[in-house]
Amino acid sequence: MELFLQTPPRYTVLPAPVPIQSPSQKNATWLTDSATQDSLAVMDACLYQSFDVPRAKGIFERLRREAAGTHILDVRVYNAFLEAYIDMAKSKASDNREFWIECAWELFDNMESGREKVEPSAGSYATMLLAWMHFGPDSPNHVLDSGYIRPIDMLTNLLGRDIPVERVIADRVFSTSEEAADVIKLLSKAAADLGLAEVITQLGQTEAIGAQYQDVLADVPEVMPVLRVKKKDRSEALSTEGEEEEENSEPEYEVPFNLSNLRKHLTRVSLARRVLPEDVAARQKLLEDSVYDTAVERLKHESDVFAQLGLDTVHVRQPDLRRWMWEWHINLQERLTEEIKNIELIENNSNTQTPLSPYLSLVKPERSGGVSEGMKTTRALIQVGKAVENEYKLQICKRNNISLPTIGRVGDNGYFSNFGYTSLLERRITAARIMSDGEAWTANWTQATRAKIGGILVECLMDVAKVTRSGIDKNTNETITEVQPAFHHTYEHSRGQKLGVIRLNPAVSERLASDNVRDTIHPRHLPMLVKPKPWLGLKKGGYLFNEVSAMRFKESLEQQSYLNHASEVGNVELVYAGLDVLGSTPWQINRKVFDVILQVWNTGEQLGKLPAAVFPDPEPVLPEGADIKARTAYMQRMKGWMQGKANNHSDRCSVNYKIEIARTFLGDTIYFPHNIDFRGRAYPIPPHLNHIGDDLSRGLLIFAEGKPLGERGMRWLKIHLANLYGYDKANFDEREQFVHDHLDDIYDSATKPLEGRRWWTHADDPWQCLGTCMELHAALTSENPLEYVSCLPVHQDGTCNGLQHYAALGGDSRGAQQVNLSAGDRPSDVYTYVGNMAEETIKRDMEKGEKYALMLHGKITRKIVKQTVMTTVYGVTFIGAREQIERQLKTTKQFPEEEVWGASAYLAKVVLNCIGDLFTGAKAIQHWLTLCARLIAKAIPEDRIPEALAEYRGRKSKRKKTQKRELPAEFLRKEQMTSVVWTTPLGLPIVQPYRKPKRKQIVTSMQTVFISDPNSPSEVNTMKQATAFPPNFIHSLDATHMMLTALQCRTDGITFAAVHDSYWTHACQIDEMSGIIRDTFIALHSSDVLRKLDDEVHPVFPKMKRSLIISGILAKALKQAGTRITATPEQAKALIQSLGTIVDISDTGDSSIQEDTESADLKALLVDLAAEREAAMSTAAAASSAGESKETDDEEEAEEFEDDDWESPRAKAARLKKANEDLRSIENLGKFVKLVDLLPPLPKKGDFKVEAIKASQYFFS
Repeated sequence: MELFLQTPPRYTVLPAPVPIQSPSQKNATWLTDSATQDSLAVMDACLYQSFDVPRAKGIFERLRREAAGTHILDVRVYNAFLEAYIDMAKSKASDNREFWIECAWELFDNMESGREKVEPSAGSYATMLLAWMHFGPDSPNHVLDSGYIRPIDMLTNLLGRDIPVERVIADRVFSTSEEAADVIKLLSKAAADLGLAEVITQLGQTEAIGAQYQDVLADVPEVMPVLRVKKKDRSEALSTEGEEEEENSEPEYEVPFNLSNLRKHLTRVSLARRVLPEDVAARQKLLEDSVYDTAVERLKHESDVFAQLGLDTVHVRQPDLRRWMWEWHINLQERLTEEIKNIELIENNSNTQTPLSPYLSLVKPERSGGVSEGMKTTRALIQVGKAVENEYKLQICKRNNISLPTIGRVGDNGYFSNFGYTSLLERRITAARIMSDGEAWTANWTQATRAKIGGILVECLMDVAKVTRSGIDKNTNETITEVQPAFHHTYEHSRGQKLGVIRLNPAVSERLASDNVRDTIHPRHLPMLVKPKPWLGLKKGGYLFNEVSAMRFKESLEQQSYLNHASEVGNVELVYAGLDVLGSTPWQINRKVFDVILQVWNTGEQLGKLPAAVFPDPEPVLPEGADIKARTAYMQRMKGWMQGKANNHSDRCSVNYKIEIARTFLGDTIYFPHNIDFRGRAYPIPPHLNHIGDDLSRGLLIFAEGKPLGERGMRWLKIHLANLYGYDKANFDEREQFVHDHLDDIYDSATKPLEGRRWWTHADDPWQCLGTCMELHAALTSENPLEYVSCLPVHQDGTCNGLQHYAALGGDSRGAQQVNLSAGDRPSDVYTYVGNMAEETIKRDMEKGEKYALMLHGKITRKIVKQTVMTTVYGVTFIGAREQIERQLKTTKQFPEEEVWGASAYLAKVVLNCIGDLFTGAKAIQHWLTLCARLIAKAIPEDRIPEALAEYRGRKSKRKKTQKRELPAEFLRKEQMTSVVWTTPLGLPIVQPYRKPKRKQIVTSMQTVFISDPNSPSEVNTMKQATAFPPNFIHSLDATHMMLTALQCRTDGITFAAVHDSYWTHACQIDEMSGIIRDTFIALHSSDVLRKLDDEVHPVFPKMKRSLIISGILAKALKQAGTRITATPEQAKALIQSLGTIVDISDTGDSSIQEDTESADLKALLVDLAAEREAAMSTAAAASSAGESKETDDEEEAEEFEDDDWESPRAKAARLKKANEDLRSIENLGKFVKLVDLLPPLPKKGDFKVEAIKASQYFFS
């Protein structure tokens, strides 16, 4: 591992995008614009089930002319059209089969010749061999003069491309075994004609393998089901009423619903066993497939039962979420079918530029429906549109019936050796190729398309979804019933903007918090019953059916492109391997804890962070005769109470989901597929119940595999219990003694969790504490406690992990001591230390009579300041710190609602001042990272500069007099397209996604929405790029440390799970894992991480330049950081005012500054800007002289204040600053310096040696 980390990481380099308004075609090499993406999506939709192949063919031919040889059209697109043409000839357009067969052979010939830089794959040959069998010379449907290629030539070509013949035989285009057998005969004859004995042998082996498989269930008789007499429905009974039945008529029997449903379910599992006998994952695929259909059948059955019993009335049958869902489902089916027909009719009679009917053809009315929380309209429409897209891709995945290869376990060489890494890469690429060849091509939809399709579906649902509500008339005491919409569309104002919102009817909201909600959960939101699919690529891994991405993108094609490229060249093998390790950890539901939770839930009691069924806080009351101040206080308290009530309801809904999921998987072994965010931090994909969730979620989960405790495991189990209770700042011996002192409470908690003293409810993490009490009690009361098999995860948590990384990076001895990198007899607690510092400051302010100091004195706990201290090194602002402290103060309920804001603002200021001097090493590195990001975000590629200057000159020459002038500073701002990119030690490229969003207006059937277009790159948000770099870089480091630990634990056979900087394993393996945690941390920080980051600028940002239009503040910061650039005497003279502080004058004529004096565009621009330069100089001079003059006479000053031309000092200063910036931008136009010359040197490293953590027992504890 040490040698692996010492070598430079595998860099992923892509060019920076150019501005969207530029006519340059550079973006087309790796980005797809929205118009092209729309064309691809329409083409895909038209091909599905041959909906409109002629239209798809027209789009395809246009794209082949415009985008031939680019990433847009790969071999899977060509294969999709080969299949579509053959399908048209076979069925839909058989009367014109000659045309379609000729199209297919012509396209295949283009692929074979390489004219369009797309080579045939195994799927291409399989499709055309199928075409030969159906329409070749030996077929009854022979098509003459179609330009076909003989099988003997196809065999020669595919062997020349090193495509195994067995992959052709196994391709998904062959729908029956007979077709595959015929192709084997066809290729065998061709091989015989060519004299290829090896190929004949391979084909014979392939046929033998297919023929010899025996079904393990073939000789097992069917299970005789329990039958019941079939009841006639009401219409049938009425029709036969009064007729005499035949004496010996046999009653008609049927399988009871539940058993019938089960048999259908198990039939799919049996089918999977026959088709793919050794692939457990395939059986999971069919289980996922049946989840939706099973839920629909359950709802239908319940509705039928109520109807047969005559109970389908409002008075007898209480409102139920599932009944409503079934009614909405039926009504929506009819409405969607009608709506889709109407839209198709309208589009067929008009020339629509952006047709929707191809997309709507993918919507299955019988598979639409569901419940969503209230949300903003824009988000709702896009999410619904995306759900339709995902459902379509799901159907494609099911249709392909792809075998899922597994990567297998790493060998004895481990993950980090050259041989181990190469082996991992080769196996992944091979498996990914098999998956890709077996998949049908699909195109992603644009945000605009998702919004439009979502708008149609949501509008239809809102029209048909109704609920019946009842209430008591206060005057007559009569029950009044009313049918109301389940959803309604409204508007609300947020931050000065009018936003559309879709709201739930209160009745639906109440049902969500109390009813059974398992039917509203998509399989993608559930744990898995088998190990997740290994990650083979960006969207190949995790769930077996549902497509998920290995990285969570937020509207950033740039991130996606980087990861795609890194995956293709094999740079991220260890990241994929780490995700596989995390996803393969087996879990179970802790039945003992679940039973207690369910009991508390059903009583509606508030206990152990479980929200109460009824919000317990009393509603504020307005005092009689209240004055304006009292009314204001009342309004604030009422607002807080309403927010608390809403939060309680939201928490109740969330817990309902968790309990339902846990109940569903009781007794099962489950798995959590993982993916990462753009910084590399891993998260479980199922959102509702997982180990990264709250205390309730963690308390419900245990490892599925147990291991004997042993002596050390018993000690760690006790320490773990003390940590969960909140006694985690003592040394280990004291924590163990704490457990011994409370054994009676622990036994009481384990045996009588609700009837006893409830000691466990006072813990920091009550549900985890209860589970640990039960585990410890079971171990201590067993026959041999040390041999007790424990499944409980035991945690090792870092001490403010971000500060730990900063202290190691900077060699900061003082900081290292505060966060337990240095050895000590007791653990250091930086949060308590800062809290005590804040108390000292508050005492001093009390003497001055400070209002909030008096209010806060003696009430500062480590919990109040913890989050602010933790996030300070991540760049938290004052506003963020105040909000964090405000949340903590509210939870204490010690302060009046109207005083919380002021108290939190005061305390945030105190805490930030206390932290300022404590982590000087971290601050220096943070400042260096911020400066580097500010420079990178404003850099421009060298080859882009001439193009940009020419475009700028063209725009100026075309500008009309009435148009606003574009100064060089504004022109350069639009050219700032470079994101901050770096590579983790594991090879993962991190791309910061912060750009200035460009929104476009989309008209949907619901409302007009404004969406950002990720296909249109805009200039970067330089401020956000700079401020986010330090926290994101540190997060990428802690993610790397976690991945390294996970891989090493897998190599050593240690069970592993993680929540960012909290690592979990069995109690008996804590000592081994602790050693690995320290070894990986030392190896990571011994690789000189900051030096590698500094060196990465050269390969990742080659030939990047920075304009010398630099503000005075930035120039000052660069000077303090040690940046120096070299200039000739003439250049230095011109830069003396703006950059004189960082310029060294060269006597030899060397210079860091590059001026393209020969550029015709630059010369012309300088001439054009001469007049604007004079105007800027006069404006700056006028503003400066006005700022220097001071009025001394009070009366004159008063008169000036009343003058219409009066300008405030702040406005005057802003005008002066703007004028000077305009002047500098004109004078420095065309002057650039290399980015690498402008970057500041690394901060000086301290004397702390990271190897010292070997002796620190509280580093992770």
